[in-house]
Amino acid sequence: LTDGILSSGLLKKGSRARINQQINKEMRMRAGAENLFRATTNTKVKETVALELSYVNSSLQLLKEELEDLNSNVEVYQTESEAAKAPMIPLGLKETKEADFTAPIQVKTDFICQHYGEDGSLYREEIRELMDLRQAMRTPSRNQTGLDLLMEYYNQLYYLDQRFFPPHRNLGVHFHWYDSLTGVPSCQRALAFEKGSVLFNLGALYTQIGARQDRTTAAGIQRAIDAFQRAAGALNYLKENFSNAPSLDMSGPALCMLVRLMVAQVQECAFESLALGGARDGDASSTSSLRLAQEAARVSARPPRQSMSQPLMKDYVPFSWTSMVQVKVEHFRALSHYFAAKVLIRSTAERKKEKNASVCSLCAKWRSSIALEGKAHLRHAVMRHEEAMRLHGVCKSFRKMDILQDVLAATHKRSLDKYSELDREDDFDPTLEARQKPDIAPPNFAAVRVADIFRRLGPLSVFCGHTRRGPARSVCLPRTEGGLGLTLRGDSPVLVAGVAAGGCAAEAGLREGDYIVSVDGRDCKWAKHAEVVSLLQNRDVKGARVAVVALLSHDAQRPTSRSAKGRGPASFLNWNRKKREGARTHRRPGNTGLRRSHLEPGPVAVTRARTDGTEKRRLETTTLQSSRSFQRPADQKPPASTLTHTVNAQ
Repeated sequence: LTDGILSSGLLKKGSRARINQQINKEMRMRAGAENLFRATTNTKVKETVALELSYVNSSLQLLKEELEDLNSNVEVYQTESEAAKAPMIPLGLKETKEADFTAPIQVKTDFICQHYGEDGSLYREEIRELMDLRQAMRTPSRNQTGLDLLMEYYNQLYYLDQRFFPPHRNLGVHFHWYDSLTGVPSCQRALAFEKGSVLFNLGALYTQIGARQDRTTAAGIQRAIDAFQRAAGALNYLKENFSNAPSLDMSGPALCMLVRLMVAQVQECAFESLALGGARDGDASSTSSLRLAQEAARVSARPPRQSMSQPLMKDYVPFSWTSMVQVKVEHFRALSHYFAAKVLIRSTAERKKEKNASVCSLCAKWRSSIALEGKAHLRHAVMRHEEAMRLHGVCKSFRKMDILQDVLAATHKRSLDKYSELDREDDFDPTLEARQKPDIAPPNFAAVRVADIFRRLGPLSVFCGHTRRGPARSVCLPRTEGGLGLTLRGDSPVLVAGVAAGGCAAEAGLREGDYIVSVDGRDCKWAKHAEVVSLLQNRDVKGARVAVVALLSHDAQRPTSRSAKGRGPASFLNWNRKKREGARTHRRPGNTGLRRSHLEPGPVAVTRARTDGTEKRRLETTTLQSSRSFQRPADQKPPASTLTHTVNAQ
């Protein structure tokens, strides 16, 4: 079963990729023909171009119809269970082209060399690992492994954004993605477009996993409910945090429609779970039937048909999806009438024994025979079943779907047989409400732990693409009898918190605010506080060669001027971040003042803190004093050691 589903899915994915490439080719031809038609003044050339445009538009229409038929084929994702169940609607994954990170990061602009002052060729393995991860993300498997792969790449994009995508510069990496339903290509250089497309594929993969579950068992129904809830949560997360999407499938109306569709399918699975529980326990009481009637009425009461009928979505949503929603609305309306009839046609003796308040209040409105009320419900159930079967016959793609036809025929026969047992009929106006409400589950990005591929560049608090740093400096600290005359604070990296005037460190060129990145060629970007102190104390007679960098001020990081074109949005797709112009940012030493978005993983700890007995956080500080920096009385003896440890309140 698994091999058959995977082979069918790969075949469908190959057909989708072929259609997307042909659509891209035809659209480029149409754009060129339209430009020529507007530019030329020759009448014969205009007639020739107009004829060619008609051929291109016809080819595009045929390709879009072929892609619509591919999206309508939902049987590929369904389970092969013997019991007939109504099929669910899954989403197809967005196709993408390969993206080369080597050229902008290492070859053309050599961002690592320009911004971090290191040889970009040393990070070939990290770049290759990133490209392999993106290549694997293009074809995820329909299981938890595929979900973890998409989540891992999405989390890795956070580090990529922080490392190589500063706000004042664009690296020129182009991300090509195709629309999930129409196949129209979109190209953006913004990393936010890549994030949104991956998040869309995460929700689409959840829908495919939910559609293939065996809903004849309680465990399968629960897995389907969980998958559709997570799909709705991922799509709703995308709708709330992205705007101005270049493709229609990631626009606000389309995502709103897809979220409602997933919620409706969650409610449908909840009805099946309740029906399966009653059938398994042999519960045929009026209470069980009344609950089934309520759940069926709720499924049919809130369909996504209204969002599908909007002007923007009417021509975008596949006709088979709209027909499927209409068929299911009529089908569940019929089921609500059928189970309400089962409550009403029970014998009077059994009803007196139950004394059910809900059933008595339901029947008190009409003040007529219980049998007539049940007959009226059954009559409406039969009419709704016939309407569902009529809508099923209208859609051409449904004629090949035997599963849905079997479900409709079986429920229609059951209602018709029950209806033939009664003699009278009456009208009925349904007024039922369901108890259970579906919920959506947003994606949990913290569930997949990700290690920064470019960790060797240093901690994100200092070595970040959003910060401006001065040129790297190398100073030599000679070995003297006195101390160095400097104060070190924190770790990873260690900060020069203070430099004594006239001391050895000041004469060597160290300044307050410098970060120590290496000592005698040893990388100290991730070194702890004690390691750096030990390296400085144990320097040889020639002294210690220390490499340091310093962060520029907040004003120096901001570009001096921007053109009118540069003041526009960086892309059509942006994160909805709250930006406050002119807000003051209070920073401690070691903090770059960057704000962390609620969409990104947690910050990386860059200081080592410890807690004393009073539960107050204190920062470890080491002072390497110089004997020339302090004036002592003549009768006072010098300290036994030039190394002293002090604890300053943070």
